[in-house]
Amino acid sequence: MDLSSLFALNNKVAVITGASKGIGLSIAEFFAAAGAKVVISSRNQEALDEVATRLNDKGYDVIGVACNVSHPDELELLVNKTIEVYGQIDILVNNAGINPFCGPVHETSMELFDKIMAVNVRAPFELSKLCLPHLRKSSNASIINISSIGAITPEPQLGIYSVSKSALHSLTKVCAKEWGNHKVRVNAICPGVVKTKFSQVLWSNDQVMDSIMKRLAIKRLGKVEEIGALALFLASPAASYTTGSIFTVDGGYTS
Repeated sequence: MDLSSLFALNNKVAVITGASKGIGLSIAEFFAAAGAKVVISSRNQEALDEVATRLNDKGYDVIGVACNVSHPDELELLVNKTIEVYGQIDILVNNAGINPFCGPVHETSMELFDKIMAVNVRAPFELSKLCLPHLRKSSNASIINISSIGAITPEPQLGIYSVSKSALHSLTKVCAKEWGNHKVRVNAICPGVVKTKFSQVLWSNDQVMDSIMKRLAIKRLGKVEEIGALALFLASPAASYTTGSIFTVDGGYTS
């Protein structure tokens, strides 16, 4: 048995949001190494061009398309540009996320609530819908939503962020059920505390980290590569019967 073919993404096209750094960039590298053509997206075109150049120098086929996922018109442009360049979309990774507030739920303003929901829930909803007509044409279509352990066990001071990720779980399951007949698989990954700029509010706080370490079965922070590896599985033929599932990569935090 040739196991390598189970994880190959040759002739596939992947769109990944929030991919200029951190978890999104790791997923992009895994996909590109597996043979996919990859469209990386974030708000900063200059940062994307720098990353794309570095990946292209490794022999990968990667382009960067700037997109603020909270703007529906820019989501449409992202999809159109991908089709213009590559002619297809086989994999979508909704990775872009925000948490602009750290504090009690009752101190979260309506403006911040709307901003969090716009990026963490509405954007995956809209972009998945925009990609669906193209995903339906794929022989192995996969949507991967990057969630958080906060959706399972609400994180201190990150209340509405946790709420948004819980909503993303429900969206994942709804789309998996409705789009299964179109042979589009939809799953979610819940990273634990991974040492990225996004999670710095957690790992830079000694008191918070002491509390987290007490709950971890594996006593260390996660690595972006450990999220990228699971994303590759979910995008590949190896996961052809996997849909509507929520996967934790959290060192046993939620166990």
